[in-house]
Amino acid sequence: MSTGGLAGGRHPVLLAAALAGAAVMTVELAAVRLLAPSFGTSTVVWTNVIGVVLAALALGHALGARWCRGESAPKVLRTVLLGAAVWVGALPFLAPHVAGALLPERLTLDEALPLLRWGSLAVSILVLAPPVVVLGSVGPLCVELVQRSGVGHAGTSGGWVLGSSTLGSLVGTFATTNLLVPRFGVPATFASATAALILAAFVLRSRGGGVAAATAVAIGALFADAAPPTPPDTEGVRTELLAWRESPYQQVRVVEQVSGDERLRLLQVGEVSDSFQSVWQPSPGLLPEGYYYDDFTLPLWWDPEQGDGEPRVLVLGLGAGTAWRVLAPSAPEGVRPVGVGIEIDPVVVELGREFMDLDDERLGVLSGLDARVGLRVVDGAFDLVVVDTYAHQVEIPEHLCTLEFFQELRARLAPGGWIAVNAAGFGLDDPVVAALATTIATACDADVLALRVPRARNVTLFARPGGELVRPGDERFVPEEPTLARSARKRLAEGAHRVFTSSDGEPLRDGLNAMSLLQLESLALAHERTAPALP
Repeated sequence: MSTGGLAGGRHPVLLAAALAGAAVMTVELAAVRLLAPSFGTSTVVWTNVIGVVLAALALGHALGARWCRGESAPKVLRTVLLGAAVWVGALPFLAPHVAGALLPERLTLDEALPLLRWGSLAVSILVLAPPVVVLGSVGPLCVELVQRSGVGHAGTSGGWVLGSSTLGSLVGTFATTNLLVPRFGVPATFASATAALILAAFVLRSRGGGVAAATAVAIGALFADAAPPTPPDTEGVRTELLAWRESPYQQVRVVEQVSGDERLRLLQVGEVSDSFQSVWQPSPGLLPEGYYYDDFTLPLWWDPEQGDGEPRVLVLGLGAGTAWRVLAPSAPEGVRPVGVGIEIDPVVVELGREFMDLDDERLGVLSGLDARVGLRVVDGAFDLVVVDTYAHQVEIPEHLCTLEFFQELRARLAPGGWIAVNAAGFGLDDPVVAALATTIATACDADVLALRVPRARNVTLFARPGGELVRPGDERFVPEEPTLARSARKRLAEGAHRVFTSSDGEPLRDGLNAMSLLQLESLALAHERTAPALP
């Protein structure tokens, strides 16, 4: 039977199908990271990207069914692969320009929200759909060419192609998330997809080369009972589950811990019992030692005149409102902060209002909004910006820890304004802490003060672009408030503080960000030696 001009039989076609499958998954997963600086990584963005990819693949399959007719099918397949390679390689340069045109700067919130919802969809359609449509035609073309190579049944031909493409997609999925994006950056990730497509076109022209047999990979999934788990009691502490809900992003629950006359409520995400996103106690104000939220109050004591007695505070990663509930009542006498809090998960805000006294007339709450996007749509300048943005318990979203993000944040500060950042880390030399501090120092062109939090696995970072940074040893460093004073004195000890500069390392960037790898490195180092807790 004629192969229609194809060299090497069915094996090069199956390899080309695998490479194309890997490229499709790489493009799909990396596309969200490409759109994140403009639109965030909310469920809406993921849905728009996945929906556009599926629609484009469907259209591509239909086109491939038409293009596979005639003796020119091998040439069409090579042309398709090379054309897709060119477009995929251009995506990192096209997407930011199209996004910038659809999302102008300085929009009001009511103007921006529709664009945030539909902007990522429009960009996906305009720049992502074309190459995926072309790649969608690869499957039918490969099936046709395998059929022409002598396979007797269409089902057999389709099965070989689908199997090869799926194995390639599996490789592309794991390689993109675990290696390409964190290690080499977003532009290089798209370049790797381009290289895979060019290689696919090349192998179709090769002669006589065999392809190694594919190894079958079986993946099992264990589904836990949907019922919420019962929180474990610890010695002397009784724990009660108050609420458990599924949000668009995670499982969220509120538990209450009672020890004698003391009560604390924790808002937790996922199923990790020793981690929490927000904490509540009956009386607002400073929390017991070991909670990093108290540190967010320090800039108000270091510079009580900032904001003329009514400093504007922006909390990115509001959660259930702990930072505000600690900060506002603990300000110096005569200082009355006015705040805006941004939280991406609306279920977290609902639970905060129901169980953790989130509502405050001096705090405006924006829910369902990504922190980086929210930074662009809130009005005015701020005297203090608190950054406490975590996902899935311990992960810092990559687009919320980059040079570009902190440059945008710096632009929203009032003269002499402060930045305060919670960094989960196991010491002042923790790779996550060092990378964050260096990135902030570079973005702000200012030194960054890092303070270990007593009895916690957190470090608080402070920066003050264009203003004087208060350092340990300065007269103002120890506030007059007794609880804050005790905590501040502990940070005077050697190993409890550090000042980072821009020369301490390379900053994290939108296009090259190894934060996910740094967090794994941080956890690995913690197993080897955990930084001793401050007394």
